[in-house]
Amino acid sequence: MTYLEKLNARIAKSNSNLCVGLDVRADKADDATRKFLLDVIEQTAPFAAAFKPNAAYFEAMGWEGMKLLEEIIEAIPSDIPVVLDVKRGDIGETQRYYAKACFDVLKADAVTLNPFMGRDTLEPFLAYQDKGFYLLAVTSNVGAKDIELLKDEHGRHIFQHVTEMAGLSSQGGLVVGLTNAAHILPLIPDVPLLIPGLGAQGGDVAALKGGERKAPLLINVSRGVLYDKPEQSFAEKAEAWAKVIRGE
Repeated sequence: MTYLEKLNARIAKSNSNLCVGLDVRADKADDATRKFLLDVIEQTAPFAAAFKPNAAYFEAMGWEGMKLLEEIIEAIPSDIPVVLDVKRGDIGETQRYYAKACFDVLKADAVTLNPFMGRDTLEPFLAYQDKGFYLLAVTSNVGAKDIELLKDEHGRHIFQHVTEMAGLSSQGGLVVGLTNAAHILPLIPDVPLLIPGLGAQGGDVAALKGGERKAPLLINVSRGVLYDKPEQSFAEKAEAWAKVIRGE
């Protein structure tokens, strides 16, 4: 089963496009952190189309954090895709080892990649033909205007060059921040999208309303599930976000 087959099956089964971001804010990869993450996964799994652990939060806890990342990915139900948020972008052998770490060691189903060093940096990931990837196209931060939204001498946005690279694989998609989505979506092809920015970053899911896109969408919520409204359970928050997304 390819990544997109697995993702489409999960979206249909869960009736959800919610991607639960596992951005754990912890200083130590101890039992408390492990229990917290396992509880998040167990409670939110019924409402999750995918899980997205962000590698930075685990790397910051040292080797124990990376070991915890392995354990957390193994604990995610096998029918729910894992999108590893690493934003890798390098050349030659380095990128090949990044691909090996993401897919062979951590066993992610898909990854986020930084394409701004060129097409050749994607090749090691393209070799894993059943795995997925999302290229940074237009992110949700203010600094997106510094490079991604600039235009070349022909009037094309830089991100439009990135969208062409997504077509190098049938498993390729794009990262499009929800805060920029309204005017960006008409300019990009109908490929799978990973959409951050809902919740704490201020994105409005109504920006996705009325589209005719057929490729699967994942709308990520991290803080809104893990840390906002502590009086509510993780399950209650995930269910609420899934409902909001479904409504649009």
